[in-house]
Amino acid sequence: MNITLMHYSAPPVVGGVESVLAHHARLMANAGHQTQIVAARGEPGSDSVRLRRAPLIDSLHPEVLAVKSELDHGEVTPRFAALRDAIVEQLSPLLSASDVVIAHNICSLAKNLPLTAALAELQANSLRPHFILWHHDLAWTTPRYRAELRDGYPWDLLRSRWPGATHVVDSHLRRRELAELIGVAPETIHVIPIGVDLAAFYKLESLTTDLLARIGVWDAAPILLLPARLTRRKNIEFGLRMLAALRRRMPAAVLVVTGPLGPHNPANVRYLEELHALRTELELQNAAIFLADWSDHFLPDSVIADFYRLADALFLPSLEEGFGIPMLEAAFSRMPIFCSAIEPLTELGREDVVYFDPVGDPDAAAASVAATLECSPVYRAAVHARRTYRWERVYSQQIAPLLANLPSEKEIH
Repeated sequence: MNITLMHYSAPPVVGGVESVLAHHARLMANAGHQTQIVAARGEPGSDSVRLRRAPLIDSLHPEVLAVKSELDHGEVTPRFAALRDAIVEQLSPLLSASDVVIAHNICSLAKNLPLTAALAELQANSLRPHFILWHHDLAWTTPRYRAELRDGYPWDLLRSRWPGATHVVDSHLRRRELAELIGVAPETIHVIPIGVDLAAFYKLESLTTDLLARIGVWDAAPILLLPARLTRRKNIEFGLRMLAALRRRMPAAVLVVTGPLGPHNPANVRYLEELHALRTELELQNAAIFLADWSDHFLPDSVIADFYRLADALFLPSLEEGFGIPMLEAAFSRMPIFCSAIEPLTELGREDVVYFDPVGDPDAAAASVAATLECSPVYRAAVHARRTYRWERVYSQQIAPLLANLPSEKEIH
């Protein structure tokens, strides 16, 4: 599919809509669509997304500002029509190969009404492309914009149904406002939220993103981190038994063991084989993740730090520790800590962590983990955001189906 995304400007111009535009373009290109951005200002963000400049669609173009000054005084002069027609002429070749045009905020704000009018003409007079009007803000329902509006053309375009077009908003509030404004049933308007690029937000290392793509834990909950070498004193088998018990209450729980084989004891190879066998016995093949299985390299501290940012809690079932650095790393990462009731872990954790007996009942440890996390609004909010608002999730669950189910030309007309 040939897709054009359009706004007054594109990154590196800073703005919320510009950011959304760039993420949409990246995700659509990654999905195999031929993707371009049409904007007046900006720079190409990647080789896979083409930027095509249309100077007259800028909200700050001198002629646009001159016409806007007239419109703000309620005057629709021949200058408006001339600019509208010039924009149609400028956009027509840029959109000629497009199957879909996604216009961000252009048809809901009065930043460049000649552009809005030009799109209305292009949309009304052609079987293709199909127009998706993506509304982040609505001038007619926002008090700070009302001074810019008048009854009649072209201002009424901002509260028009645009027959044949698809309307998208970011929230259910905007859906209710838009439905009332243009007189359509709310369910005919798509609600697609804004996402967050977690790799960029967390500044993840490239090795981390590669591991995450392969182990697939983004939708897990909780993600428990066990940052330890694969040696017997780390008591990892207790962690596996605890995980099996926890998944009876929290079926999406996973345990990520970050460490490699201990470097000084050849018996550690046998220990890993035993852990693999226990994982199979407990049916935890997709839930107990040993990063040593996925990378032949020693994972640097920067990658381990990434997993502290990603995980929901630290689980440390050691039988013996000389100090307990993971306790401090977890504390600096502001994550809940579940650990063995052994010294010096009790010295480090004081009364601020949840302790368990590392040779006791794994079910009891699992119950402590579940009870603590289920009562935590911070944990619940984090899981909901991770499962719902990652850009990749928003795209796969909502944007891709929207594109796949657009009405055909025959259905539109």
